[in-house]
Amino acid sequence: MRRTLISIRGTGTVNENFEDRTSQVTDAEAAGEVAGELLGRRLKASRSLEGAVATNKVHVTEKIKSEAKWYLAITFDRENYCPTIIASKRGGANIETTIKKHPEHIHTFNFGFTEGITPEVVEKVSKCLDASTKEAKSLQSILPRLYKIFTAKDATLLEIKSLGRSSDGTLTCLDVKFTIDDAANKRQANIFSARDTMYEASEEIEAEKYGLVYVKMDGNIGNVVNGAGLAMATNDAIALHGGTSANFLDAGGQATKDTMVKAFDIILRDERVKTVLVNIYGVYPTGITRGDMIAESILAAAKELGPLKVPMVVRLQGTNSELGLKIVGHLVGVSRLRAKEIT
Repeated sequence: MRRTLISIRGTGTVNENFEDRTSQVTDAEAAGEVAGELLGRRLKASRSLEGAVATNKVHVTEKIKSEAKWYLAITFDRENYCPTIIASKRGGANIETTIKKHPEHIHTFNFGFTEGITPEVVEKVSKCLDASTKEAKSLQSILPRLYKIFTAKDATLLEIKSLGRSSDGTLTCLDVKFTIDDAANKRQANIFSARDTMYEASEEIEAEKYGLVYVKMDGNIGNVVNGAGLAMATNDAIALHGGTSANFLDAGGQATKDTMVKAFDIILRDERVKTVLVNIYGVYPTGITRGDMIAESILAAAKELGPLKVPMVVRLQGTNSELGLKIVGHLVGVSRLRAKEIT
């Protein structure tokens, strides 16, 4: 099995020679030959990714025979504010297709944070999966233990795409995806220490060091926004009017002049960016970002990086917004918008 940070099992290609990312061998010599072919090869997954990624490790494991595979996951039902179990008799590499095309085969079982996974919940899941007596007994042990891991590790998703079923009723976990809440990086330091940034955009890593939430996207309109909600709304507004965002950037409520200069630096270095939209909201006394500080950051960025090479549209509302608009007014290439002009 090739090891990369791509979570889609069995649906990628390594160059043009390997259609599946899992290979079967019968001896050590064959394993060495296959590993030699795979290491360094670039893998392209079927989902949209920013190019292909290199295979830098090969994982070798015993082949497990299974007559069928279940899908089992624990995540959050955000609409009902509770954890939930997702189960299906159609597990395996094609579970994404099943979810999209055959949602009737996907079943959910909500349960309470306090009660956890009770025997009644396990019984419902077992019936849904048509589990044998032995399999149902195994689920009584597996599900509560999975939830214990889920909560202890601050997970947002614990997903077993392939829970193998053998002829004797044994259940074996064959494929797992584990997603940890980014906000738990301090509590789960041992997990986050294993982070491999090789496949992450360098700009995203750089922004993170300055407390900025930056996500590289496919468009050509750069944007600097404070607050995740406003940043998402800004991206939506750009798309609604036929544009495409080059990035998502949330400067947050603790932004300083230095962090804002870095935000502009990252965006203006992106050669794809043809224009920049600055959308800042802050209302006294709780305004999280002052308009004049943003304006001074733009001036500092222009001084440090040189004259603006792309147009910049600045929209400020709230604390010192008029002062901020006045400060940037003399910069060439900067257009100023007051709140009422785009609300």
